[in-house]
Amino acid sequence: MSLTNTIITISHLPIAVTVINCIWAYRSMCTSLKMFSFFVFLSGFIQFTSLILFFSGKNNMPLLHLYVALSVPCLVSFYKKILGNHISNTVTWSIVLFFLLFTIINSMFIQSINKFNSNALVLESIIIIILSLFTFIYLLNDTMREREVQNKKSLNWINSGLFIYYLSCLLIYYYGEMILFHFSRSSVGLVWILHSFFSIVMYTCFLIGLWKHSKTQPL
Repeated sequence: MSLTNTIITISHLPIAVTVINCIWAYRSMCTSLKMFSFFVFLSGFIQFTSLILFFSGKNNMPLLHLYVALSVPCLVSFYKKILGNHISNTVTWSIVLFFLLFTIINSMFIQSINKFNSNALVLESIIIIILSLFTFIYLLNDTMREREVQNKKSLNWINSGLFIYYLSCLLIYYYGEMILFHFSRSSVGLVWILHSFFSIVMYTCFLIGLWKHSKTQPL
């Protein structure tokens, strides 16, 4: 196994631990973290299925298209639960419906399901970066609801993980097709190692956030 493949495989370990943690702690989670768990479960299923296809020598790009289409509704619902009335239902549904429409059109007519869907990934990153910035501001607000104050540290860690990952990977997604088709194989490997590093950082933040939440729960 090459170094790149080894690192990519190792980067799935924090995902597995996060999925297990969410399953174990689901009943004691606050509502916003339960919404977040759906994103974790989706990520775990897609990522490990994709890894199996990768080592089987099969094209896993269709799974990426599916993951992007489903991850945004999950994360927008998570942020809606945190922000509450600070983001209207109209705005929430408009974001989700516009993104789904864009993703479907992109996958059908622009970047087929067998190709890297960089357009949808870039739009997803922009949406999550904007929502995470709003959430940072909201979590600094003294008028937060009592339940959110209790889970502030946990939500901050999770939000930070999402912000760091999507901001860091934005350029990778933007230049995705150029990287795949115009860079050398070793350069592409280095890019995906970098992507794996950002993934590890994100899921480490998730694990810290979930641990912080468990510390606030009664024994």
